[in-house]
Amino acid sequence: MKHMKHMAIGTLLLLGVGGAAAQSLGDYARAARKSKVAPSSTSRHFDNDNLPTGENLSVVGPPPAGDANAGNANSAPAMRAAAVDPAAAAAERQKTADEWKTKLDKQKEKIDSLNHELDLDQREYRLRAAAMYGDAGSRLRNAAQWDKEDTQYKNDVDGKQKALDAARQELDEMQEQAHKAGIVEKDNDNK
Repeated sequence: MKHMKHMAIGTLLLLGVGGAAAQSLGDYARAARKSKVAPSSTSRHFDNDNLPTGENLSVVGPPPAGDANAGNANSAPAMRAAAVDPAAAAAERQKTADEWKTKLDKQKEKIDSLNHELDLDQREYRLRAAAMYGDAGSRLRNAAQWDKEDTQYKNDVDGKQKALDAARQELDEMQEQAHKAGIVEKDNDNK
């Protein structure tokens, strides 16, 4: 019992000394921040400690290199023209928007056409299948012919479905490129 009492007292003493000597994490972070060496570069570094709260931040200088027209090969002359004449810049933007709209509309028409063809083929197949399976005599007499036509039909449908999927993927890529070029499509009725 005496031994247990000494162990308890020793444990309490160790915990008390350890707790008194321990520095809180917040104190350690403040000390580390104060001892940190300031950057010697000419550019300013903003973080939560020195971010201005009562002032507006303004950006001065040319736009970043990753501009929306970066993919366009003739964007440099367009940028120069925009800097000189705002009306010409607006006309150039409208011309670009019209070109993208035309491209997107053509692709949507292509998708609609492929979808229509696929739908017609599927309807025609269902009618032929209903006629074939509705007549037991025809089914027995023309089984080999039906299998051949059925295989051909399935290959055609697979090909048209792949073409439709590729056209939809191409439309998605074109919309992404238009979005990167700064063209925002107002109606997304293609999906």
